[in-house]
Amino acid sequence: MPQSFFDVPRSEHPLDIVERFATSRDWSFDRGDHDEMSVIVTGRWAEYRISFSWIDKYEALHVACAFDLKVPDRLRSEVLQLVSLANEQLWVGHFDLWSSENVVMFRHALLLAGGAEPTDGQCEVMLKAAVDACEQYYQAFQFVLWAGKSAREAIEGVLFVTEGEA
Repeated sequence: MPQSFFDVPRSEHPLDIVERFATSRDWSFDRGDHDEMSVIVTGRWAEYRISFSWIDKYEALHVACAFDLKVPDRLRSEVLQLVSLANEQLWVGHFDLWSSENVVMFRHALLLAGGAEPTDGQCEVMLKAAVDACEQYYQAFQFVLWAGKSAREAIEGVLFVTEGEA
């Protein structure tokens, strides 16, 4: 019987590569499960707990970074509008409003079909995409949740770019 495309053996578990990468950068991490790992990265606006998961069924390395901001039901529709506006600006990954916990989360996946293995560079880009997106839009979510701004006002506030020097 021929081997299935999805049954290609790997030389090592993809999260072993992520773990080695995190160790080389002296980042705090926790590998509590064979297929899950959390890395803590300090950003400009917050400390981010970034979760990496190996999804064997799809041969995908998934990264997720949740904001430490709870979305009250009364602001749910405005936050969903902001998620949509932010996603229009992203080339890699996307934001979701995670319904079960009412938190905003950035997500992205690296498909590794056919036994492909992630490189340090790919892991770094995944992590950088997550942190960069969270850093770019964290304040917009704060504007909606804490300052009562509309999604449009919040996105315009974080996309405003100052040029030159004063």
